[in-house]
Amino acid sequence: MQLTVWEVSIMDILILLIIAVFGPVLLSFAVEALRKQAQAPEKLYWDDAISIRYATVNGSRIRYIQSGRGPTLVLLHTLRSQLDIFEKVVPELAENFTVYALDYPGHGFSDTPDAEYDPDMFVEYVGGWLDEMKLQNAILCGISIGGVIPLLLAARKHHSVRGVVSVNPYDYGKGLGVTRGNMLAWLVIRPSVIPVLGETIMRFRQKFIEKIIFQGGVSRAAALTEGFIDAMYEAGELRGRYQGLIRLFRNGWKWEQAISEYRHITVPVKVIYGEDDWSTEQERAHSLKFIPTATVTTIREGGHFLSMDQPEALVTEITHFLITLKDFEAQEKQQTLSV
Repeated sequence: MQLTVWEVSIMDILILLIIAVFGPVLLSFAVEALRKQAQAPEKLYWDDAISIRYATVNGSRIRYIQSGRGPTLVLLHTLRSQLDIFEKVVPELAENFTVYALDYPGHGFSDTPDAEYDPDMFVEYVGGWLDEMKLQNAILCGISIGGVIPLLLAARKHHSVRGVVSVNPYDYGKGLGVTRGNMLAWLVIRPSVIPVLGETIMRFRQKFIEKIIFQGGVSRAAALTEGFIDAMYEAGELRGRYQGLIRLFRNGWKWEQAISEYRHITVPVKVIYGEDDWSTEQERAHSLKFIPTATVTTIREGGHFLSMDQPEALVTEITHFLITLKDFEAQEKQQTLSV
């Protein structure tokens, strides 16, 4: 039976539609399969005197570093980044603290477990790492989701937590605050919550795109070092990384739910915001009213990634918090003796 011109045209259109829909998906799998897998570095690009170490938590290898002497300070990075985001502050902080920094599961050069990548997972792994390291009386300082994790650990009465410095806590905007950074962030990350489309977009990731997205988190684009961008992108090339990131974004709304637990915090808390952070004044006020022990500071000309944007100001605030913490503990001890 011979097909008519009209029937052939309809078939052609259907074929073109199929190619238009499934072609990019198939191509994205090919792009992902051809990615060169980076090897975990033996030295930090920003300080080869600091040893890179690993600990096993819940069956996953967690990369971390340790530097300096003094009270224990644990640094917790942002979503999608890694411990190198603290490259500018670790040397200064190590003069007054024993500084630790780690890569979360699915970040940096830690393992990538098959997990949900929701807040509970991150809290469980960081708490497990604290236990594995046998750390006591630790000040936990983190940025973004790294600012929420210690608040949850404090609310859940983890025995290691002495005090918390929460920098630009990521507990607003249904977990999509990062899309406020710039238009490219919105275009790439917003669709990530859509099945198939999100995975396809992420498989096409490129370093220059990620660099622009991260520039939306600082007040000055030059604040991001090339070493950090390179290291972060190499780690993001590892197998399964884009899937973990997508799960993180799809569970992003749960970070806002964390606020309901803040009321249980009893240790001292310092909340630090960058003047140009993605959060609004209303969102900040909403979070703060649930933390009974919080004091707050705003750093001028600082964005979301304050350790890159305003490292000196951040070091000053963290160091000052130690003084405040000692005063608080002395008052608590005096009140106990009086009773």
